[in-house]
Order: sequence, then structure tokens, then C-alpha cells
Amino acid sequence: MFRITALDFYYGDFRAVRDVNVDISGNEISAVIGPSGCGKSTFIRCLNRMNDLIPGTRVGGRIEYHGQDLYGSNVDPIEVRRRIGMVFQKPNPFPKSIYDNVAFGPKVNGIKQNMDDLVEESLQRAALWDEVKDKLKQSAFSLSGGQQQRLCIARCIAVRPDVILMDEPCSALDPLATNRIEELMIELKREFTIVIVTHNMQQAARVSDRTAFFTTEVNDQAQRTGILVEVDRTEKIFTAPSDQRTEDYITGRFG
Repeated sequence: MFRITALDFYYGDFRAVRDVNVDISGNEISAVIGPSGCGKSTFIRCLNRMNDLIPGTRVGGRIEYHGQDLYGSNVDPIEVRRRIGMVFQKPNPFPKSIYDNVAFGPKVNGIKQNMDDLVEESLQRAALWDEVKDKLKQSAFSLSGGQQQRLCIARCIAVRPDVILMDEPCSALDPLATNRIEELMIELKREFTIVIVTHNMQQAARVSDRTAFFTTEVNDQAQRTGILVEVDRTEKIFTAPSDQRTEDYITGRFG
């Protein structure tokens, strides 16, 4: 799905991520773990060009998506964000009804399908339909935090992406809501490729197929830059990592 080669990312003169080389396979859940400030969120926001929206940023290296240069001059970043959707750390429903939250993206993107059917299908796939089918005209803010996050996933699914990026999607949720989201991710990987940033190593171990461990290095100016230490099958990362830094992080010696 993605081939990332020699990726550098800069906020102005500050290099936040350095020399990342990794492939991401389709229909898998790839987890990105590591201590705070190691560039995890910056990295996944490179995958759908969300960082383009921040003034003064730039990307070095190459990200291929289905073999095409994601940052090529002929690539429309808006279409990139439709194909590579994102779910954020805190649920962020629009100040609209439950129905309109899901219908908004398809309407804007000109998707030609019966809207009632598309809304129902998206809510079904997000495991939310049975809980909201009788109150679709109510405000999205009437839902619990976990329901709002599943609504945001339904909103993402409704525009028919290939990939769903999730940036700490459960950090604001209680354990029961977290469990529902994790079950949902495992269901969704049948149809989508999922990349999740998480501080919760148990969550990464439970849901992901592959795990990438990032850490930081400090330069002469005492600036911290994120680097990818290793990526492998999740079971191997958590039981027999190749790098001592990974083992130290997983066993709680640092981070």
C-alpha cells in the first residue's frame, strides 16, 4: 500500500523525523509506538498530506502510495485525504445531526448513491447503527465519547477510503469504549488498511499485525528528532525485538 523511502520531515529548519524507511501492507493493522515527541503523529500525517496544512513544513524523501509518488506535482492533496482518511485523538463530530455527520463527506465529494442507504451502511460498518438508528436527526454531541469516535469512523468510511489513519483514537475513551473500537478495527481491516498511533503498548499487541517503534535522537543543538528504530511482525517486536532500544522501551526501562 505504501513504500516510504528516506523520509525526512521539517517544521521550518527543525527536522522532526529523519530517514524513515518502511513498507505498509494492505489489509493489515500497522501500529506506530514510541515515547512522546518521537514523531509518530507527524509521520502518519505525512501519509495523507495533512502536514501540508501547516505553514513552513516540508517533506524530503519519497512516499509511494499504490506505486505513485504521493507528493508528485500532479497529485491532488484533497483526493489524497479522501482516499486516506483520518480519525483523530479526540472525537471531533461536526455540529450537525448524526445523519448529517455521515452524509457530509459523500455530498461534498459528489458520491452518487442513495444517501439513506450510504449513511446506514457506514454506521453499520462502524458498529453504531443499532445504537443510533432511531435518533439520526439528533445532534452528534448527544452521543457518548465512544459513540462519537465510532461516528467519526463512520464519517471516514462514508467517503470510501482505502486507508484509515488513527492517531491515538482511544486515548480519551474508557476501557469499554476502547474495547469496542479495538474490535471494530479488527473487523475493518478486512476492507481497509489501518495505521494506528498508540501510546498503549497492550493495545498495539492486541490489534496490530505489524508494529513500528520510533524513538528520538538528540543533535548538537539539543533538538530531538524522531527516528524509526525497527519494524516487524507485532509478535516479534514484543517478544524478540532486534534492537536493544526497542526492548528497553517495551520493558519499561525508558519512555
